[in-house]
Amino acid sequence: MSLKADSKYPSRRTYVVKLRADAMPCALTGRIENLVSGRQLEFTSGRDLLNHLSRDLLEHAEGPSVYVTGDER
Repeated sequence: MSLKADSKYPSRRTYVVKLRADAMPCALTGRIENLVSGRQLEFTSGRDLLNHLSRDLLEHAEGPSVYVTGDER
């Protein structure tokens, strides 16, 4: 039996990524939005997108999720 104190995928960490019509694999451009906070950030590259995600996660860090399962080894 498993007991999960927190969801593995909490709503706070739900994002929508919108790519611009002219985005290319080598030139990602668009906007990312956190669905819970509504915060929107523009990005101009894949690295920029990951930096925005990382910063948002750090700014709104939650405590570590607790997972308890019967088959811990």
